Amino acid sequence: MEQHLRVVQLNIGSLFEPDWEQRRHEIVSWLDHLSPDVVCLQEVTQSAAGNTAEWIAAAANGAWQFAFGGGAFDQAIWPDNQLTFGSAVLSKWPIEAQNYRRLGIVDDNPIDLAVPWEVMHARTAGLDVFATHLAAAPMSAANRLAQVVEIDTFVKKIRGTVDDFTFGKRRDAMPAILCGDFNAEPDSDEIRFMSGLTDIEGRRTYWQEAWRVAGEHSQGYTQDWRTNAIAGGLNIPRKRIDYVFVGDPFRRDGNAGRVVDAKLAFHTQRTGVVASDHNGLVVDIVWPDRPVSDARSTAAS
Repeated sequence: MEQHLRVVQLNIGSLFEPDWEQRRHEIVSWLDHLSPDVVCLQEVTQSAAGNTAEWIAAAANGAWQFAFGGGAFDQAIWPDNQLTFGSAVLSKWPIEAQNYRRLGIVDDNPIDLAVPWEVMHARTAGLDVFATHLAAAPMSAANRLAQVVEIDTFVKKIRGTVDDFTFGKRRDAMPAILCGDFNAEPDSDEIRFMSGLTDIEGRRTYWQEAWRVAGEHSQGYTQDWRTNAIAGGLNIPRKRIDYVFVGDPFRRDGNAGRVVDAKLAFHTQRTGVVASDHNGLVVDIVWPDRPVSDARSTAAS
């Protein structure tokens, strides 16, 4: 039987958006329903009150492991420099390594400069999983273009030679998994670059964009004022800005890295409140070397 990896992506909006105390239970309900293997979260906070991703990991069914990477805001936005804001990865398996990088800004947009945009990495069960959050403003394309190149470079440095292709040989490693709130729509140069459809100053890459290759027959909006009161209150147009990317699957043993399904998640209410101002994604990926056991089953035994 073909083995799969189930990945979930969600920007949880745990700092600026309202009703976090109620919404976090909606997120947990969805995670218990989806039963993923790996979860990538953005807009996670860590402070004296705790870590919002750690709370989710503790409340969800089973024994989840988690890794977090974040930075402090400019004090003009958030005066408490003990609070950090970033991304997290939750996994069924132990976290073997983790890395964090604050993403650069190339222009003088004061909001972009004040927010700690990031990419963080967790290695778990031999997988390299990355969670990221890019500059938010619609007019911040220049910053996002620089950031996607920075992210791709960060991934390649961590991966080393594992993805190198030699003619006549097959690759045996799972490709990298990259999830996040890219704040860029599918026809933007940022996403076209990631998808191998354009270059940035001669730099090229290729990732499978999960919705593009395996999504449902819908627009896949991850922010939609029609169905989400928080998004409606922000008065932002419907758009698809959250993604799961999977590295090149070409000639990998056992079809490793093939994206077989991509669906919206967290887009309807299970407990009577919305999970976030964002919809999430749930993606299934072929994983021929999936471990037999995980941290949750080990903890239960």
